[in-house]
Formats: sequence, C-alpha cells, structure tokens
Amino acid sequence: MKRTFSRPMKRVVVKLGSSQIADRQFKPKIRQLSALAKQVKALRGQGVEVTFVSSGAIVLGMGLLEENQRPTDLAALQARAAIGQAALMRLWAQVLKKVGLKCAQVLLTWDDFDNHNRFLNARHTMEAILKEGVVPIINENDTTSTEEIKFGDNDKLSALVASLIHADLLVILSDVQGLYDTNQKVFEQVKDITSEIEGVAGETQNIHIARGGMKAKLEAVKIATHARITCVITAGDIKGVLVRILEGEKIGTLFMEREGKLLTGDDQHEFIRSHFKNG
Repeated sequence: MKRTFSRPMKRVVVKLGSSQIADRQFKPKIRQLSALAKQVKALRGQGVEVTFVSSGAIVLGMGLLEENQRPTDLAALQARAAIGQAALMRLWAQVLKKVGLKCAQVLLTWDDFDNHNRFLNARHTMEAILKEGVVPIINENDTTSTEEIKFGDNDKLSALVASLIHADLLVILSDVQGLYDTNQKVFEQVKDITSEIEGVAGETQNIHIARGGMKAKLEAVKIATHARITCVITAGDIKGVLVRILEGEKIGTLFMEREGKLLTGDDQHEFIRSHFKNG
C-alpha cells in the first residue's frame, strides 16, 4: 500500500547536507547530483517545483585547497565557504544544464527571516525565480554568517525556507535510510516528535564532512510540521528517491504535518522569528 498525502505535493524543498555533495576526499558527487537533476526535470514535467537547500561550500573549498582536515577556526571556515560556494554553484549549474534546466543562487542569513521587509523580499524573489522555471539553490551566506557553522548543516534553514515559500513537502536527504528505532529499524511514519522519538536520535558520525546529525534534523522537522509541511527523512543515494517519494512509495521516515491553523502573513513571520530566536 502506498502513502497518501493530505494534499497535492506541488512545491517541494529538498535539503542536502555536505555529505550528499562531496565524498570523504572532498570531491563532488557528480553522479548522485546528476541523478537528482534528472528527477527534478521529471518532476517539473508533472507540475512539481523543486527548491534545493544545499550545503557543501566548506567541503568543496577544502577540496580545492587539497586539505584533508576540517579547520576549527571560524575565519578559516568562512574563507573555505567563500572559496567553495563558487564551486558549489558551478556544480549545480553543470548537472542541471545537462537536463535543460537553469539554476539561481540564493544566499540567506537569519536576518532575512528576522526582519519583516527582508522576509517579504526573500519570498517575492523566490516566487519570481520559480515562476521563471529556474531551480533555486539556497545556502546560508557562510562567509559573513556564523549560524550555519554553529548550529547545524542547514537543517533549520531548510525548514524556514519551506515555510517561507509555502512548500507542501520538505525532503531531508542524508546518509541514513530514515529515523531508526532502538532495534535499528526505520520508523515508517511519525505523527508527533515525542521525548521517546527524540531519545533515539543521535549526532552525526561523519564529523569531518557534516554537521548536525539526526537531532538537528528533528528540530527542523518540528518547525516544518508546525507550519503544516509534511517531511521525509531518507538516504540521498536511493535510486529515483524524489520521484518515488512523490509517487507514494514508503521510503524513509514520514513526519506528518501538525493539524491546526494554516499560518499566513504576519502570523507566519512571527512563527518563523520565534523558532529562529529560540533555536
């Protein structure tokens, strides 16, 4: 039996951590990203808009500098983010061009979610990009912002972006098949993130490439589901993963959207600001 969603999934945000962008030698995973690009092309043919929240600037910067150890100094990390961001966008432009699509770089900071005018401007810009049939590639502006480095690997950013653009679905692609229980079995569906669910979540083991882990992903899921956005956490290397999720295959862990009032306008902005400030 396939999954059924509460409404048509026409706008999807896909978050990729650094480990989905580069391998352990800090080289880009071109084959995996090319497969995702083909899926985006197929989904666009079905009327589905896809936005990527893509980490990877720091690790690609490290790869260009031929390093094998992630720096710990903030300025060094920000320098590698600046070096790697250009490589990240070249990578996305390359794989999307092969399937006849164009991409747009969108760099955000937490100020873009905190300030009401900047919040609205970011939303209008995103809407204009999607209207043109272009694929937004979003990352935090790590060169000047410290939040991504401090709090996680763009997990929270992906939830805020999903809320910003009124997405129907947030897909977080990771190294794991989903959220595992204590018997190492993947939860097929989670209605509420209880203390028991949080208790089985752990930190990332891939510390040289990624940041965050399942705990950070669950915090992002909390934000998105409270904004009435369905979420799926699963592995990025599953063949046809995005298309199959939207076709209703039971891949990964599905997190149900919370019931309640759909937030719009100023209420939604205040909702996002509260999660940003309390995060």
